[in-house]
Amino acid sequence: MKRIALLLFVIAVAAAVVAARAQTSTRTDVKPAPQSAKEIRGASPYFEIKNEPAPKLIVDAPLPDLLDQGVVWIQWRAENVHIVPVFGKGALSVSPRVGHLHIHVDDVPWLWADASNINTIDLAGMPPGPHKILIELVNANHEVFPEQSKTVTFTVGKGGSRSPSH
Repeated sequence: MKRIALLLFVIAVAAAVVAARAQTSTRTDVKPAPQSAKEIRGASPYFEIKNEPAPKLIVDAPLPDLLDQGVVWIQWRAENVHIVPVFGKGALSVSPRVGHLHIHVDDVPWLWADASNINTIDLAGMPPGPHKILIELVNANHEVFPEQSKTVTFTVGKGGSRSPSH
């Protein structure tokens, strides 16, 4: 009985010490304050932006999950440009800036425009072997923003070109 009482006393003291330390700690694990909506989403469309920062295209390597089956997913994001289906010379003066992507596959003579802003290029049925995709961030008049083209190279395994099931 005395042992149990002593054990409970030791546990209570240990818990009190831990609680006291937690209250007086310097808390190095404090999270920074949440970022503002403007920091995350960009400027409000209700005001013209003076001296907008240059647009920037960031492209990741293809996701490996289904690459061997001929399914290619390439994630991307754009900074300082809104990806929307707005086209033509008149849209060049819109603020905040608007644009879209041009996507070229394996040097074929055609491309497709993507103004969906879903952040992932999705191709299926790619045949086995090496491939390259050129991704261009373009303005509303289809002109590439300076230095905003990225080329992604990858190889599809022997299981490629099967009927896609994604």
